[in-house]
Amino acid sequence: MSTLNDFGSIDTCHILDIHEKYGAPAYIYDWAAIAERCSRVLSMPNAFGLTVRYAMKANSNRTLLREITGLGLHIDASSLAEARRAVMAGVGCEKIILSSQEIPCGSDRDTLEDMMKHGLLYNVCSLRQLRLIGEFAADSGIALSMRVHPGVGSGESASRNTGDHYSCFGVHLRDIGAALEYANGLGLKFTQVHAHIGSGGDPDLWRENIERELSILERHFPDAVSISFGGGLKEARMPGEDSADTEALGRYAAERLSAFYARTGRKLNMEIEPGTYIVANAGYALTRVMDKKSTGDGGFNFIVVNGGMELNARPAMYGSRHPFYVISRDGKLLSSEFGPIGGNFSAIVAGRCCESGDTQNVGADGRSVPRAMAEPEVGDFVVIGGAGAYCSSMAPFNYNSYSQAPEVLVRQDGSIQLIRRRQELEQIVANEAIDD
Repeated sequence: MSTLNDFGSIDTCHILDIHEKYGAPAYIYDWAAIAERCSRVLSMPNAFGLTVRYAMKANSNRTLLREITGLGLHIDASSLAEARRAVMAGVGCEKIILSSQEIPCGSDRDTLEDMMKHGLLYNVCSLRQLRLIGEFAADSGIALSMRVHPGVGSGESASRNTGDHYSCFGVHLRDIGAALEYANGLGLKFTQVHAHIGSGGDPDLWRENIERELSILERHFPDAVSISFGGGLKEARMPGEDSADTEALGRYAAERLSAFYARTGRKLNMEIEPGTYIVANAGYALTRVMDKKSTGDGGFNFIVVNGGMELNARPAMYGSRHPFYVISRDGKLLSSEFGPIGGNFSAIVAGRCCESGDTQNVGADGRSVPRAMAEPEVGDFVVIGGAGAYCSSMAPFNYNSYSQAPEVLVRQDGSIQLIRRRQELEQIVANEAIDD
């Protein structure tokens, strides 16, 4: 049987076995590929220490959180609920940083304070957040981190640029003075400075962000002992794309941190928070062909599968491209975008949702763009690659009342572990209030 691509060890035997046991659609994760990426980022060159935080918003499955942190990564949480979810997975508060747009109130505020007392690092992202948490942190002797809005960003698409003036993440440079004046009045210290400029952007701009952030830290944050360069390491989902060179980026960061030490006498621990880079190419979305259609002369061929935007919303949201693997019902790899097996059937892979945009071939202009593949028959499989990040965690899986797909982990020994059961219709409606 054929391995799907060079990124991992999933083969067509796994596809048939998983379909037989759990059906389709389903998410499939390759633990060997995840572990390799974790090892790669943990071994990045650094000057005075490195902390790698997994951006759990990429994929928050409890088993993956446990396994990834078990390899030595910490957690980057983007909401209080994510932080609580990490704790429920067995992650200690001392291994979690919380960077959020939220303003926790009531019981959420109590939860946040308790988690901070147990070691959670709160990354202040606005003046209001600081003013609401400042007295508690100062009275409790808890230092904070600050996410700085640098005014410059980079992302794979405009909606994934988190650093320019179209984005409101972090404390803007113009507000740092007011933030520090308030903090100094309380005797409150910031021991880390953080900036995240976007996801999947230009590595050169990632390097520039290092220089910019070091300058901000040197000027404004005398107590900082750690600097976080955020995440956004580019991952190549499609042939012809290039992934971030973590070795080269690490060497560059180490050189700049060493130069900073030589100039200031300050040794800074480096932090990064990859998500996509860790899990994207370790994941696949398994779908089965339900129908084949055509829109006639001047139109397109459509392959209709039983999992679309409710399984992977990235094409509809961002115009993102994912590789396709066409596999026959008896396990033969008919076409792949990562090898010698190609196809010349031009088609659009469409989902089953009542949306014209429910295809996996959406281009930058929002219209579907056909791709070359082998022509499958009804009952064959279309496997969507690059589905480990921002698919199960972000998809509108209950749209049209479709249920959330199961998640399956393929271990390094080839064994298959169910890590999320398929959602039942009764679970979708369980919390709906009925006036008897």
